[in-house]
Amino acid sequence: MRLLSVNLGRAKAVPYTDHPDGVTGIDKRPVEGPVRISAPGPKGVGGSGLAGDMVCSLRHHGGNDQAVYAVAREDLDDWERELGRALAAGAFGENLTTVGLDVSGARIGERWRIGPEVVLEVTSGRIPCLTFQGHMGEQRWVKRFTAKAATGAYLRVIEPGEVRAGDAIEIVHVPEHEVTARMEFQATTTHRELLPRLLAAGDALHPEALAAARKYVERYGG
Repeated sequence: MRLLSVNLGRAKAVPYTDHPDGVTGIDKRPVEGPVRISAPGPKGVGGSGLAGDMVCSLRHHGGNDQAVYAVAREDLDDWERELGRALAAGAFGENLTTVGLDVSGARIGERWRIGPEVVLEVTSGRIPCLTFQGHMGEQRWVKRFTAKAATGAYLRVIEPGEVRAGDAIEIVHVPEHEVTARMEFQATTTHRELLPRLLAAGDALHPEALAAARKYVERYGG
């Protein structure tokens, strides 16, 4: 398991975002050299956990519980076959493109050591938006991405430090529950009957997903 690339984005004006300034940082590109990763601060205030990476819409993106977004190269390869076109590392707006790691199947609270310093913890899957659809230029992209549920994973920073392409990835903690990033995504989108099962992940779960699960149980039981 290793880090194939580290990808950073700059603010770019596009016609498909609802940002008031018409900009997005979703177009991320691989960079050379080490990149510092640290907790950016709470959502709405903090942006990306990667130094030099731009998050424009702080309402929906960034913050401590979405500090880093990772996607498996294997999932990009699968989409390449389905779409019939090449997808470079960073094509999904991910910060980290991995090899040999089942990112969508990672458990909430699972921890990865990347290189000698950084430890990250899985918090949730990624919900697609219209900006993502516009960036991809594919019709019905949100529905197609949702149906496949190969979401990648958002992560919080447990131990800060520097990472670079080629760093080894080691899974240093696997929780006993079976709540994965994929399950969290499905529970909060298309299969809400799964919401009670998310509670097994406890406080490691993204706070918004945890609140949704508790609200569902209060209303419908679990």
